[in-house]
Amino acid sequence: MEYAFTSRAFRARALLLGTRLDLRNWPEAETLARAPLTTKLGGGGLAVLFRYGVAVLFAASPEDERDLRARLALPDEQRARSPEVEELEVRVDASRPEGLQEGALVLQSASLERLQLVAEALSKSVVLAHYEARLAADFDRIEPLALTLEREGRIGGRTREHLKRIGALLLIESRMVGRAEVGDKPELLWDHPRLEGLNALLEDEFEIRERLAALDRKLELIARTERTLVDLMGARHALRVEWYIVALIAFEIALTLYDMWGGWVP
Repeated sequence: MEYAFTSRAFRARALLLGTRLDLRNWPEAETLARAPLTTKLGGGGLAVLFRYGVAVLFAASPEDERDLRARLALPDEQRARSPEVEELEVRVDASRPEGLQEGALVLQSASLERLQLVAEALSKSVVLAHYEARLAADFDRIEPLALTLEREGRIGGRTREHLKRIGALLLIESRMVGRAEVGDKPELLWDHPRLEGLNALLEDEFEIRERLAALDRKLELIARTERTLVDLMGARHALRVEWYIVALIAFEIALTLYDMWGGWVP
């Protein structure tokens, strides 16, 4: 469907609302495109919705955003505690090269496919920002654990706590790779190959691949640390069990000797 903004300057606003949006029954009358799902807003703006929990709004009023968030209300277990937000000023100027200039993204036109491509980049950026913040807290725990292990030769905590953290890391990786497909090329480019240049520009401007690579390295290090701690705790528990077995054998030998010598009459 052909669609373009008449405004030459507007704001793009990406919101990470939760872990998943159910978009299967979105009204067809409000739908401008399906991949990704793009819908009209009451005030004349647009929203591009992604099933991995992100909504990107263009030229949306506060009322439009409030109404959309109410429609996309998620169950408590899927809702983000504090939604991640990323904003970007967009200017349309056919006489200037596309790219970030003076703090704003310049586009040569505000066609629907261009806005969808911008939404793809913004949505990936806000997902990366969310997991960067989450992993930063986990990453800060590694140094104290390593120092304790170095100084005292032992570790605290319980195996279940470390296993839960490993599960959380696996979920992060699954959501980034399986749902958000952060490292993949947008499907939109299969139908609009002429926008390859704009996509490469956006990925470069938002440092999508560099941030993803850095996040992957942190994920790998944190997961390896947690697995090492679980292995060490398992070895400690196994050693403790072995000592219990040795103590029981010694106790049984002592009882046997006592019965033999205690019952012996010279």
